[in-house]
Amino acid sequence: MILLRLFYEFFKVGLFSIGGGAATIPFLSRISDTTGWYTQHELANMIAVSESTPGAIGANMASYVGYTTAGVFGSVVTTIALVAPSIITIVIIAKFLQKFAENKYVKHVFYGLRPASTGLIAAAAFEIVKIALINIDGFLQTCSVADLFNVKNILFFILIFAAMKKWSLHPIAYIAISAVVGIIFKMS
Repeated sequence: MILLRLFYEFFKVGLFSIGGGAATIPFLSRISDTTGWYTQHELANMIAVSESTPGAIGANMASYVGYTTAGVFGSVVTTIALVAPSIITIVIIAKFLQKFAENKYVKHVFYGLRPASTGLIAAAAFEIVKIALINIDGFLQTCSVADLFNVKNILFFILIFAAMKKWSLHPIAYIAISAVVGIIFKMS
């Protein structure tokens, strides 16, 4: 039964997350809240690992959730469920695109998808910032504004941002540096 639920949840993610892997993050956050398969903290770790490993971030995170929830078979099920809507859509579009490519309504639909995609990516960015820089749990435990912010993460963010402005290193270098610093200083 868990495999069917995994397939259903990740099929929905694949169906509605238009704009790439980062657009899956708000959906994964919702799955965390509704299923309890993983916490928001674990979601932040998934994002970090998925961004650092080869492959699409959405597929990497789907594989991770499937694996931690139902083992190797769960990983396969969630990954297939995530990519199935895209494959189905591409096959259908490819079949009919030649016929409708110049249709003004089709052009308007594709034009309308741009802001939806931008909105999903902006929501994902907000979720990442919220998870990385704000400590809601700490604030709720103490009701102290000082506990609301992850000061180490904020300072590190400022440091990396300043370094990016000063030195134009390859993005992989910044990812590697961030991973090492995160491990050494136990940043989450």
